[in-house]
Amino acid sequence: MEKVSVLASGGLDSSVLIAKLADGAEVYPIYVRCGFKWEDAELAVLRLFVHALGNPNVRRATILSVPTAALYGDHWSVTGASVPAADEPDENTYLPGRNILLISLAAIWCSTHGVSRIAIGSLGGNPFPDATPDFFDNFGRILSMGLGHNILVEAPLRGLHKEDLIRQFKDLPLQLTLTCMAPLGSIHCGQCNKCFERQQAFRKAGIVDRTIYLG
Repeated sequence: MEKVSVLASGGLDSSVLIAKLADGAEVYPIYVRCGFKWEDAELAVLRLFVHALGNPNVRRATILSVPTAALYGDHWSVTGASVPAADEPDENTYLPGRNILLISLAAIWCSTHGVSRIAIGSLGGNPFPDATPDFFDNFGRILSMGLGHNILVEAPLRGLHKEDLIRQFKDLPLQLTLTCMAPLGSIHCGQCNKCFERQQAFRKAGIVDRTIYLG
């Protein structure tokens, strides 16, 4: 059975991707700690989701780390202050170079574990420069060259939007995923840009949202 690593955040998109790929491949979720405020909550829900999925093709999550405090300084992602609110544009949620860091670490892990595919849960409409098909293709080639190990970076959900995922995968335990930048434990704050995006997607999909929100 082919092996594929999935950059897993505990979010709805990457969790659905794990379930989707596990139907025909041996899936290795990779979680990268960067020092962001929400990471403990994400890891907790990721483990709950994988357990609930109960698919033997999904391996235990591998946790890697790369400290980013020196890179991001007093950025809201590190401090937890002034988290982008529901009415702020998506541009305010951008974490510069995040995918570069995540994919690079995953590629090094893959090169030492006999895995050649890295899947990321990027959706259609993602406007950021490190989430385009051209970036994924080119970065995969550069990593392959630098590591001496073939690396394919793929975004199987790129043609879909969040409401499409919710509609197509409504039978998965989507309530055991986290899409929030200021969670209280594993509970969504209900006020941030990501919570708003999640709520809107469930409404557009016409699916009952079983997520627990504080606000």
